[in-house]
Amino acid sequence: MSKEAVKENLKKEIGVRSLVLAIINITVGTGIFVIPAIVAANLGAAAILAYLVCGLVIFLVALCFAELGSNTHISGGTYTYIEKAFGPFAGFLANNIYWLGSCVFSDAAIANALADTLGYFFPVFTNGLFRAVFFVVIFGGLAYLNIRSVKNGIRLVELTAVGKIIPLIVLVGVAAFYISPDNLKWISTPTITHLVSSSLLLFFAFMGLETPLSNGGEIKNPSRTVPIGIFLAVLLILLLYMGIQLVTQGVLGETIAAYQDAPLAAVAGKVFGKTGSILIIVVTAISMFGTLGTEVLSIPRILYSGARDGLLPKPLSKIHPKYLTPTTAIIVYVCIDLVFAITGEFKTLATISSASALIVYFGAVLAAIKLRKKPSPEKNETFRLRGGVIIPVLAAIVIIWLLTGLSREELQGLAVFALALSMLYAAKKFLQKRKS
Repeated sequence: MSKEAVKENLKKEIGVRSLVLAIINITVGTGIFVIPAIVAANLGAAAILAYLVCGLVIFLVALCFAELGSNTHISGGTYTYIEKAFGPFAGFLANNIYWLGSCVFSDAAIANALADTLGYFFPVFTNGLFRAVFFVVIFGGLAYLNIRSVKNGIRLVELTAVGKIIPLIVLVGVAAFYISPDNLKWISTPTITHLVSSSLLLFFAFMGLETPLSNGGEIKNPSRTVPIGIFLAVLLILLLYMGIQLVTQGVLGETIAAYQDAPLAAVAGKVFGKTGSILIIVVTAISMFGTLGTEVLSIPRILYSGARDGLLPKPLSKIHPKYLTPTTAIIVYVCIDLVFAITGEFKTLATISSASALIVYFGAVLAAIKLRKKPSPEKNETFRLRGGVIIPVLAAIVIIWLLTGLSREELQGLAVFALALSMLYAAKKFLQKRKS
């Protein structure tokens, strides 16, 4: 029996609205609150070009995910696409690189950033023991919420998404009247080198659209919901980001370099006074919490799917008989999140997470190419890219281009990680063979 034919005892609660808000919630995270100043420092008023480059890149990747997601009716997201295309070994690597290398480290980094942000109001967050207790409360609360019902997790995602999107839209709309046209004039045309490096940095603020697709077994009518949800979310994110960059550059001008840690708070301060700065700090905290909520909603489904397919320990595939949620996978995931949040620090965790995400993106794009050649009785009912493999090939080329921006140490670290996982997979197969 094919995996697509396996009935998952999960409730289909996610529609277009929920998917759009989930994608926005996890993508509009910590980066956009900081990156506008960094990009402007590199490109000046021409910084908007980097957004257009990243918009093109993420649109190519989004098209691939739209086709893959609309043709998948089980949980697992990116891992499921790669496993279906290239087999168990590739699926094992993708599963573990994604949930551990990308998502766990990202969650731990965001949790530390959240504690640092709250430290603006409550200095006690600088105390290590208090931070650890705070992390236990945050991850424990998210675990409890998502175990009780997938609908609870979805409602939290929707609430926090609206809670950060509306203030950002208001800020952009009001700050537009404070823009000085001279601040948006191009003094010089940026070099290709500067544009590439700035786009590489900015691209990390666009990552995350694939995460909610991990709930494939809980998405209503994926052949319609997935492509519509992805397109709407990417369009709204791009428009919001470009608006944020324009008002940040237009209001702060040459002084933007002095506000690299919190440029949006500086804009809000100039527009609304001290109250505005405080509001943006609060919105930043809501944004980070919302991102964590989306991760705990979606990523345990990666562990659940790996266990369902025999790649991870079987207990991770256990479904709660009453709540119909992958209870064990959720508990294990948040416990690992908690360990790295307490022991890690933001910059290192964020770097590992970003590099791991790029590797898995590349595998998903290759899966889009491979799966187009596989016969499927549902293909006529799903979203299909026009132009054959042109778009996936372009997306693969762009991702390779982005990966060239990683340092030698980062590439070596990824290679060691992949080698360790390969050895673990070989040992697992050997033990299974001996047992049989």
